Amino acid sequence: MTSSTTAPATSPVAPGADPARFKVAWWTRGDLNAFFGLAFNILVNVLTLTTLLIFVVHLPADRVLGTVLPALGIALVAGNAYYTFLARRLARREQRTDVTALPYGPSVPHMFIVVFVIMLPIYLSTDDPVRAWAAGLAWAFIIGVIVLVGAFVGPAIRKITPRAALLGTLAGISLSFISMRPAGQIWDAAWIGLPVLGIILVGFFTDLKLPGGIPVGLAALLVGTAIGWLGGFMSVPDVVASARDVAFAVPSLNLSLLGEGLAGMAPLLATAIPLGVYNFLEAMSNVESAAAAGDSYSLRSVLLADGTGAIIGSALGSPFPPAVYIGHPGWKEAGGRSSYSLASGVFIAVLCFLGLFGLLATVLPLPAIVPILLYIGLLIGAQAFRSTPRLHAAAVIAAIIPNLASWGAGLIDNALAAAGTTAAKVGEPALENAGLVYHGLHVLGQGATLAGIVFGTITVFILEKQLFRAAVAALVGAALSWVGLLHADAVGWGAAPGVALGYLLLAVVLAGIGQLRRSVGEPDVAPNDVPATDALVGEA
Repeated sequence: MTSSTTAPATSPVAPGADPARFKVAWWTRGDLNAFFGLAFNILVNVLTLTTLLIFVVHLPADRVLGTVLPALGIALVAGNAYYTFLARRLARREQRTDVTALPYGPSVPHMFIVVFVIMLPIYLSTDDPVRAWAAGLAWAFIIGVIVLVGAFVGPAIRKITPRAALLGTLAGISLSFISMRPAGQIWDAAWIGLPVLGIILVGFFTDLKLPGGIPVGLAALLVGTAIGWLGGFMSVPDVVASARDVAFAVPSLNLSLLGEGLAGMAPLLATAIPLGVYNFLEAMSNVESAAAAGDSYSLRSVLLADGTGAIIGSALGSPFPPAVYIGHPGWKEAGGRSSYSLASGVFIAVLCFLGLFGLLATVLPLPAIVPILLYIGLLIGAQAFRSTPRLHAAAVIAAIIPNLASWGAGLIDNALAAAGTTAAKVGEPALENAGLVYHGLHVLGQGATLAGIVFGTITVFILEKQLFRAAVAALVGAALSWVGLLHADAVGWGAAPGVALGYLLLAVVLAGIGQLRRSVGEPDVAPNDVPATDALVGEA
């Protein structure tokens, strides 16, 4: 067996060729393929946030379709245009024709957090959906500011954090929050979802071509939609009713509404600070994922764009911060290059301006759209192992676990809420008797992204026998737990003392073992001492 590399094959160019004269195609057949996948990925997310605002927060539909969605559309066009520019600049600088732009859209975790944690409680206490909306705008604005600050500290954090910790955390997010719900939706209507999934897996994971060279994403959507309509899954009256709501809308500034929300911003900081940190850590992991696939982007440029997008969106009326998406390697495998993401952003923006999301929800079966998300989850999970040293495989799993815990605890919370109760009302003993370790899952899952990076980093250093570095990482975990950025419900001094003590004692144990090793003359093993044959998983 020989070790593989992660660098993609590059197009041959003449030595000393002028990058300024290097030609980068604006559109390729692969861009079309990736466009259908990413566009319908974003489509599902925008349909979801539209439903949440109208039916959970009870914001009037004309406000959602006439203000929120157009604001989101502007942010998507601006952000994707910027990432297209970065991709083309990278292609010219490295003289490659296979550079893939970073995907960009509304952040999925934040959609649910801003609705259920920020907006819904305010709506329930005031019976005023507009006031809840204002709080959501302020929260998104704060998130943007925090991400902008992260642009100046994120690159330093990325340099000292092992790749296994970053990619493992990304895999945990992808497997739990990106893949599991679509998987359930596929098997809920398996007669629609499984044929679509089969087309996607064959088209994206193999070198087999579909008849006539039809793009995989388009073929999957057409087949799934046809099966759904022929099988009676969709309804003509629903389409007719939705068509009546189609109307053109343009974005507008909503600074007074944003100002109203910022006036009461203090209670929002408890969630905005850790989630702003989450945003720049996820962006950091996504940039690392793209680098592992062969495209090295500036983390600072990415964070500046994400933070600015959140601020602009909030000023225009959108409480949903956009961000670089998980899945760059998937769209690269699908053939996407510099323009597929921009085309997706423009497509979704047009739908936002025309108010077509209600209509599309009645035309396209959901089980025909969501299999693309499961594909992304499979690919990101595979990349976490393929692009890290074999020695670090256990660290990848360690970084995945906190997000699985967060997902599991969330399922329990949602099920109890549907039954009209909470974990606190049911009681920990009753939950334990049902086989649920709820409290432990809840604590482990708080700040899951950061927890995955810390736990993964500790595990990497242990595997490399760098026990003093592992002890330092454990001390970082103790400090972050103490102030509530890890394993706590809210930011605050002494937020999670028990967990902080646990990390502190872990640091003592690791440092103690390290000192014992030194006393018998055993040196620490540096990262570059990992055997070359274990550098990467895979066979040539």
